[in-house]
Order: sequence, then C-alpha cells, then structure tokens
Amino acid sequence: MTKTSTATGPDARSHTGPLAGLRVLDLTRLLPGPVCTLHLADLGAEVIKIEDAGAGDYSRTMSIGAAPGEDSYFFRVVNRNKRGMRLDLKQSSGVAVFLRLARDADVIVESFRPGVVDRLGVGYTVVKEINPRIVYCAITGYGQDGPWRDRAGHDINYIATAGVLDQIGNAGEAPAIPNLQIGDLLGGALTAAMGILAAVIGAKATGRGRYVDVAMTDASFAHAYSPLLAMLGRGQTLPRGTDDLNGGLPGYGLYRTQDGRYMAVGALEPKFWQLFCDAIGKPELKPFGLARGSAGTRTRHELDVLFASQPLTHWAARFENVDCGVTPVLTFEEAMAHPQLQARGMLPEVDGLRQFAPPLKMSGLDFAVHSPAPKVGADGTAILREAGYPDAEIDALRNQRVI
Repeated sequence: MTKTSTATGPDARSHTGPLAGLRVLDLTRLLPGPVCTLHLADLGAEVIKIEDAGAGDYSRTMSIGAAPGEDSYFFRVVNRNKRGMRLDLKQSSGVAVFLRLARDADVIVESFRPGVVDRLGVGYTVVKEINPRIVYCAITGYGQDGPWRDRAGHDINYIATAGVLDQIGNAGEAPAIPNLQIGDLLGGALTAAMGILAAVIGAKATGRGRYVDVAMTDASFAHAYSPLLAMLGRGQTLPRGTDDLNGGLPGYGLYRTQDGRYMAVGALEPKFWQLFCDAIGKPELKPFGLARGSAGTRTRHELDVLFASQPLTHWAARFENVDCGVTPVLTFEEAMAHPQLQARGMLPEVDGLRQFAPPLKMSGLDFAVHSPAPKVGADGTAILREAGYPDAEIDALRNQRVI
C-alpha cells in the first residue's frame, strides 16, 4: 500500500487522493503548520506554500547536514508534495495577488501572532467576503483571545503552561523535556488538520466556511487525561513518576538492564501480568501488578534487581515469544530498522532522503512523493498564470519584488 516513487515534470500534480481538488494556501513556517499542510498534501490536496519575499521560511537553513546553498533536511522532509511561491504581503499589490488566489482556495492556514494577518489585509474577515466557503485556520501558541494571546513561546512553553511537562519524568527528578514536540505536533499539526477537515466537510454541505482557532496549549491540555482523571478521582495530581501510567505501578514502567538499556513493561491486564511473572520465574509476584504503597514499592524493587542482572539482549529474547506487552526500549536508529516499521513502509527513501511516510494507511491510496519540497519561489510564475495573470503583469510583480 506504500509507494515511494517521486513524480516530476508536468504531471507531478496529477495524483489523486481523498483530498484531490482541495486547494490550500499555506502561510506557515517552521514545524507545526508545515506538518499540518504536509498531511493534507500527502492526502492529495494542492498546497501552495507562500513565503515572504525576505527570509521566507527560515527552516530552510535550520538543520544539520545540508550543504551550503542547499535547503535543510528539516525543510525538505516537511514540505514535500507542495508548490511554492514568494509573495510580499507588505505591498498592496502583494495583498491583491493573495486575495485573487484566495477566491479559488478552499483553505488558508497561517501561524502568525494574533492580529498580524488582519493588519496585512489578508485576514478571515476580508477573505470570507470574497470567498464565503473559505476555511481559515490560525495556529498559535495560546489562541486568538485570553490574557496570553500575544505571548511568544515554543513547544516547551505550551506543554509547561498546560501542566503536561510537569507530569513527564522520573519520580523525584526534574521534568524531562520530550524530544517529540507534543504541542507543536499534537496541537499545531494534527489538531489543526482535524479542525480544517471538519470545517471543509461543513463547507461542502452548506457553502459556508469557518474560522478555525487552534491553540497549541489548548490541544496539549485537552489530551492530558491522566492528570485530569487524578484530579477527578483523588482531588489532586500525583507527583511526576508516580501516577498509574508513568511509573506508579509495577506492571507499567521502565526497568534498567545490566548494560544500561531499558525494558518497557506494559503488563497492566491481569492475564498479561501473570504471563510476565511466569516468564521471569516469579509467580509469587502475581498479586502485585497493580499494587501501590509498600507492596508496589517492594515489587518494583524486585524487578529492578532482576532486570539489572542481565543485558537487554537477554530480556528481549526472553519476551520475544511471550505476548504480554514487554518490549525493549529502542534507540531511534534501532526503530528505523525494526521489521514492523519496515514492513509498514514507514521510512521510505525519497528525494534523496529517508522520510516518514504518512501516519496512516488508507485503502485505494498509495503514498508517493509527487514533488520534492519547492525551491524558493519555484512555482510562482505557474501559479499566477493559472490565476489568469498575463506574463507582462507577472514580470512587473517580479520587478517590484512582490514575488
């Protein structure tokens, strides 16, 4: 189901998918917005990445490994299957071009601070007057209202504000900074894509679009179910590393092996815990998989000592054929080579790079990279011609540095 070819040339946009025919104007940069529109593009939408006429999307220069004069790996892996143009929205003629493109668009995605697009003259209020069916999505850290709406921030700030960062880490230790950007990706990418698609369905049915206000802090907060359940059930959260699913139960935790690696034990259900105890030769621990207090502490200590007696390879082999939710904690390099992820085609090589495939499979849809990430302004002339601009007017816009 996963195809990894790269189409080029005049037919590069002739692919189909469930979002074929959907036109998206993408004003975002860096990680959250571009990953959102990447998912839309991989599902068949036509995404036009619009960069300003100055620095553009500065992720082009933000990662290790790119040769001088070459776009970064970061930019290339999150902007495939998109078209690109430059447009100076600080010039009135640039605003006019954008609004002309917006007439035929289905979706606009932006990630400026609140109020910026309105000051530029390309905000939702203006666009919906010329295109009532537009779905206009704004991705910000804290949302379009509230006392913190204008604050700067990054992923670490959003998950800190949402109470999520405080819950991540080992008992008695400092919070651990996750190397998967929860706010950016759960919030700015996936939540935005969900909101956009819901609003698009509504627009198809009613002819009226919607404004979609996505705050990465909101999205992080709204998925913190374990702390919420602790508050509802106990009246307070437990300290990090001691709640049921982050170290508080013997049957759900990490255990260090002799060689400094870790095994992930997720034997929560009684049947899995009993299989686990049999596999390690400790049938006397069967009553204590969900134990708290002194019994839980004693059980976790026994497991700490046991796992520390052998290297990771020993324990991985021991549980290879015991289906009880116990697996080695892999490095990312090991995950890249894991047979399950290989079988799912999750890391194809396209455009000269190993890249993530889409995080879902869908019948009738073969994943393919139809075009690599666009060079600066690469498709501007073609996009303007499609919008009805004559070449003389395109030349004039270029001479004025509008495009």
